[in-house]
Parts: sequence; C-alpha cells; structure tokens
Amino acid sequence: MTGGIAAYKTCELVSRLVKAGYGVKVVMTEHAKEFVTPLTFETLSKNAVIGDMFAPKPHFEVEHVSLAKWAGVYVIAPATANVIAKIASGVADDMLTTSFMATEAVRIVCPAMNTVMYNDEATKKNLALLKERGVLVVEPGTGRLACGDVGVGRMEEPAAIFEQIDRILTPNPDFRGKRVLVTAGGTTEDIDGVRYIGNRSSGKMGAAIAEAVIRRGGEVTFVYGSISVPVPEKVKAVHVTSTQDMYDAVLKEMEDCDVVIKSAAPADYRVKQKFDSKIKSETLTLELVKNPDIAQAVGERKGNRILVAFAAETNDLIKNAAQKLLKKNADLIVANDVTEKGAGFNSDTNIVTLLYGDGRIESLPIMPKTELADTILDAVQSL
Repeated sequence: MTGGIAAYKTCELVSRLVKAGYGVKVVMTEHAKEFVTPLTFETLSKNAVIGDMFAPKPHFEVEHVSLAKWAGVYVIAPATANVIAKIASGVADDMLTTSFMATEAVRIVCPAMNTVMYNDEATKKNLALLKERGVLVVEPGTGRLACGDVGVGRMEEPAAIFEQIDRILTPNPDFRGKRVLVTAGGTTEDIDGVRYIGNRSSGKMGAAIAEAVIRRGGEVTFVYGSISVPVPEKVKAVHVTSTQDMYDAVLKEMEDCDVVIKSAAPADYRVKQKFDSKIKSETLTLELVKNPDIAQAVGERKGNRILVAFAAETNDLIKNAAQKLLKKNADLIVANDVTEKGAGFNSDTNIVTLLYGDGRIESLPIMPKTELADTILDAVQSL
C-alpha cells in the first residue's frame, strides 16, 4: 500500500482475499499509514503489518527477501505516481519497493491518482516500462476523484482486482466452498515398547490430493499417520498413530466435511496383547485381531457426503475393488495393483482403475501422483 486516498478501498480487497482463504500480508509505506492505520489491516489480515526495514525481529531473517519468496502474487494497491516511478526506475529505498523488486511472484500494480498526473508523460512511460517487464497493470477507472475533478485515475474497484488475483492463484476454483477430509499414510500397531506392525505407505498420494484440493479452492482436513512427505500447507492437520486413532479422528472430523477421500493405508490388524517392555524371547508368536474398518464406518454414516476409498490389491483387482465398492458403500473406488511397476507404495507414480457406484469402470495409464490427484478430483466433481 502506498499513500493515496484510495487506501480505503484496499480494506475491502484484503477482506475479500481473506474470506476466499488466501493468506495476506500487508506492506505499508509511511505515507500509507497517514490514510489508514496499520491496526485496520492487521485486524483484517490476521498478520502484522510490515513497513519498517529496520524494526527489531523476534527471529533473524532478511525480511524483504523472505516476504518476496512467500508471496504468490504481489499487489500494490493503491499505487501512486511516486511509487510507480520508483519501481520503474529500480529504486529500492523502503520495504515496499525493496520486496517488490526481490519477488519472483506475479506482480500487479493498481494506479490511483489525479487525472493530470495519470496522463503525464512520465507516468505513461513508467507504466509502459512496467508492462514491458511483465508487471500487470490494472488500469484505473473514470469518475469523480477525491480532488473534485472528473476523469481517469480512480483505483479499480476491489471486486475487479480480487478477480484478477483469484484467477492467477486459483485458475480452477471448482472446490471452493467444499470441505474435504483426506487420510494419508500408514498406521502403526505396537507389539512392545520398541516394535510395531505397519506397512509401506508413504502418504504421497494423500498429500498430492490434499494439495490439489487447496489449489482448487477447497478446505482440507488432513488426517495422517506415518508419512515420508511433508504435511501439505494450509490444511487442518490431525496426526494419528494407530488405526483406532485414525478411526476416531475420521468419524469426528467428517461431520464438518462434504467429501471424504480415504487414501491412507491403515493397518488391518493389531496385536491382541501388547507387551509393555521389550520382548527378549528367542521365538515369538503373536495373535492378531482385526482393526475397525474406517471406510466402511464412513460409508454407514456418510449421508449426503461423497466417499472415495482406495483398494491396494495384489490379485483380482477389479473383482476385489468391486466388492469393496459395495461393502464400503463408497461412491468411487481408486484401485491399483501394487505389484505393478510404477504403482507400488512409495512410488511417485501410480496406475489405477476407477470404479464408480453407477457401474462405470475407467482404467488409467501410469501417471505422476500429482496428476492423478486432479484426475480423482475431476471424478469426484462428476458424481
């Protein structure tokens, strides 16, 4: 934000972005603070306003660089003639101009000024230069200005600026307004104080699905066990250990969700008798008991929710997956033969067949799990 009367419009812009689920950090020049207080934007964005290059920090970081890396889109709204001239000339003498120069994010400038200033040859050349460098310029509107003149120079309305930002960050917002519960990874069942039963699930598929939902504007509750990938950003993360833990978490969290995607591979069995201390015997016989079936429990309680379950098989793929579709009361089964090359646990790719509740069967070629995630979400949208 720069120092112009149109700063009041930026309040609405920040509010719209936050309501759409975006993280917003506001950088204010000293002149901008004369028009709207930092407290206003801290309240709207839920983040501290950034302005002083040399303010003490709770932990060390080169703030203008870290801010520049954090951003997906960097918007100057309003952008005065003065700041437009500075960034066009490569001047970096405060937090705003320095971070704007340091970012590789999509950069947007929203001019706001008197008509004569906007039509001045210097301003025209500066805006043309920014456009040549790939900066998007949201042209101002025409109307009555703060000075009383009527003409071009009014900052574009917040709704229109929001739409441009939204198209860049979320080009396919078809999951906006939807809450999706995604399970990922494997669970572990303790044998004694140091040993457990588990499986080879990496959580890559679940993480890819969660990230795809976020990209498409949805909200994600991510219930995960043992995974080998980072927990996706911008999710409600719920960590569990055992299958019973995951069962309890899923049945609780599904109440607030529209779609449940069960991509985790929870352990089917647990040890009937867990040993408190490390077992020292030369031989060991374990009695296993069946764990609760999470997908089936969801299917029994789903109501109007959509349930997507996974079937990792080693033989009779279609037959076993079709049985699971009915037993779990699922709307879609994602089935794969884990013995196929490129389709096993911990792979970056997968080869799956989609089985729909209406009887359709769709076999897909090998593809990255990141691509498959969007394919699965497309299938959910078709239900």
